[in-house]
Amino acid sequence: MRWQVRRASGKASELHEKSAALVAGATTGVIAGAGNVAPPPGPVAVVQGSVDRALVLGSTQPESMVDRAACAANGVDVVRRRSGGGAVLVEPGSVIWVDLLIGPTDPLWSDDVGRSTWWVGEAWAEALQGAGLGDLDVWKGPMVRNALSPLVCFAGLGPGEVVDARRRKVVGISQRRTRHGALFQCACVTRWEPGRLLDLLVLPDNERESAAGQLACAAAGVGADRAGPVVEDLLAVLP
Repeated sequence: MRWQVRRASGKASELHEKSAALVAGATTGVIAGAGNVAPPPGPVAVVQGSVDRALVLGSTQPESMVDRAACAANGVDVVRRRSGGGAVLVEPGSVIWVDLLIGPTDPLWSDDVGRSTWWVGEAWAEALQGAGLGDLDVWKGPMVRNALSPLVCFAGLGPGEVVDARRRKVVGISQRRTRHGALFQCACVTRWEPGRLLDLLVLPDNERESAAGQLACAAAGVGADRAGPVVEDLLAVLP
């Protein structure tokens, strides 16, 4: 297998910092805490295990959208990732989180930002179908936006993301590109409970209720019991 596979566990903020450092060109030693050594020679897959609850904001989302009091009351950290997109609520057992990094000379690299995620979605779809998820599709159309997509990652739909037969998002993908490579941060929800995320945002009660109704059919969880097999199947089918 040409992929380096790493398994990390820690606070969501720490995991995001390490992934950001990896795509920024930090050495393997910095990531592993072992001193300076050569950068990774090939693609890297990091299976992330968050031990805390965190509201993860996209790179351009404003802090003003966050209800800090609600986050504090519910023990939810507020974290910002370097990749784009809307907010994701990361809780132990609720999300399968895998980061994929390729270098600019990797055969999977594409200068077309829209097409660059297709292979990521295809690998996820194959892994999920192997776990018995049924008919899945990789979205290869343009970005689909709506009133809620600037707030919530799973409200919209981007190229490479995986949807089921009812076009509910199953895997969300955000991307960060630097001269050192491209980082694809992938989230596959095991359970979809949008109200838990919306309760952490600054929204009038009537808008919160409306948003919850709209988001109920925007995504679908794959079930916590499938998390382990899906990860192993994904690692096995990475191109």
